[in-house]
Amino acid sequence: MKKSTIVMLSAALILSGCSKKNAMPSAGNDYAVMTVKTSETELNTSYPAIIKGQQDIEIRSKVSGHITRLLVDEGAFVRAGQPLFEIDRTQYQAAVKAAEAQINVTKSSIATQELTVANKKMLHEKGIISKYDYDMAVNSLEGLKAQLAAAQAQLTNAKDQLRFCTISSPSEGVVGEIPFRVGSLVSASTTQPLTTVSNISKMYVYFSMTEKQLLGLTREKGGIKEAIAQMPAVKLILADGKEFGQTGDISAISGVIDRNTGSVQMRATFDNTGLLLRSGGTGSILIPTHEKNAILIPQKATYEIQDKKFVYIVGADNKIKNSEITVLPQNDGKDYLVTSGVKAGDRIVIEGVSKLKNGMEITPISPEKVAEKQAKARQHMKDGKLPNEE
Repeated sequence: MKKSTIVMLSAALILSGCSKKNAMPSAGNDYAVMTVKTSETELNTSYPAIIKGQQDIEIRSKVSGHITRLLVDEGAFVRAGQPLFEIDRTQYQAAVKAAEAQINVTKSSIATQELTVANKKMLHEKGIISKYDYDMAVNSLEGLKAQLAAAQAQLTNAKDQLRFCTISSPSEGVVGEIPFRVGSLVSASTTQPLTTVSNISKMYVYFSMTEKQLLGLTREKGGIKEAIAQMPAVKLILADGKEFGQTGDISAISGVIDRNTGSVQMRATFDNTGLLLRSGGTGSILIPTHEKNAILIPQKATYEIQDKKFVYIVGADNKIKNSEITVLPQNDGKDYLVTSGVKAGDRIVIEGVSKLKNGMEITPISPEKVAEKQAKARQHMKDGKLPNEE
């Protein structure tokens, strides 16, 4: 009897110990918390971009013929009016000579007909011939003068055709790819251009914003024109990761939203001093947002419900409560710049928010403590120990 009582008391003590152990805070209830502060910051939002020349002019032939001379090479910088290609001139020179000969023949015929008209006039005045004969001579003279005008027009056209045999650059710029070489037959109907001359003294850099970002921007600034006028100078990061030496300005926003992507194309203009930028290049546009009393919170501290953003604020009793926040449309992919919903001094959960529910009680720990625990867990795994082994 005494032995059984002792066993029962022992079991009770063990159960009591287990109950107290289970009442201790679980490590799974620890959540990283940060205290919201204000600071002066510049947040850069990055957008993929395509670089194009201010003018990309396709060079085409207005006449048919074989290329006889190639006067520039790919990548060359050319001035406005500088010759680029020569087309075989033989047939066009012959056409000019034929038109000139026709003019001379017509002028000779006019001179002869003028003598005839003078003679007919004299005979008509003396009553030797009828007025009909005289009028016919005058009409023949007018017809020859019309032929002369047509021949002169033909000569002008022939000279133009001959002039078009030398294809010149309509503007200054850089020569692109040249697919046609000496001996190639080209014409006005050739689909592919002879080359492209890119005016790169100024460069257009195209990038896209989502419809949602554009709406947020225009509402904040009060309209498209106001948004463009108030946009800060932007930076260009080149394909090699280095920043272009000059800033640019947002100069245009497309009035059409792309149905396929739901985005709006925007254009920034950069001076291309030194001609470092080339048409067809790629990079990223950085749009800065400067705030003196900014509240920055990690994006991972937020969650969304019906396009609205929320955070969990930790109360004095360590119970959490969700709070809707508004943020600027510009962000760097890591942090949000908050305009309402939290204030300096608030404590917010910054990790594992998807596991939380409104009203839960948590054990707040610092981000440094979380990092320390994670490092310790990784070391345990490396050493082949269980997490609770020391």
